[in-house]
Amino acid sequence: MRFSVLVAVVPEADEDKALASAKEAGAGSVTVLKGRGQGLEEQKTFFGLTYEGAESVLLFVLERRLSVRVLKNLHTDLDLQHSDGYAFSFPVEHLAGINFKELSHFEESVKEEL
Repeated sequence: MRFSVLVAVVPEADEDKALASAKEAGAGSVTVLKGRGQGLEEQKTFFGLTYEGAESVLLFVLERRLSVRVLKNLHTDLDLQHSDGYAFSFPVEHLAGINFKELSHFEESVKEEL
């Protein structure tokens, strides 16, 4: 079985929507990290205070085909083409520590596709 890591960076306000979208597409476990972005343009200030929007970084380890399905769902549900969020995936060569229950979930989803 081949795996991918799917990374989605979304505004913190969209975190729950992103998690629901991923779950609907078949994702199980996720690691959520908090962050803030820094762009090329200078941040806007208000009375000397700089506003920097908070972001959520969602990390999924998924079977490769499931990763594509989750990525497509996130793209559609969060309108990533026109939002401040983005998502990408990359292949995993070696993996340790994946939960047996999660592995059987991946196997079932692959069987359903066949």
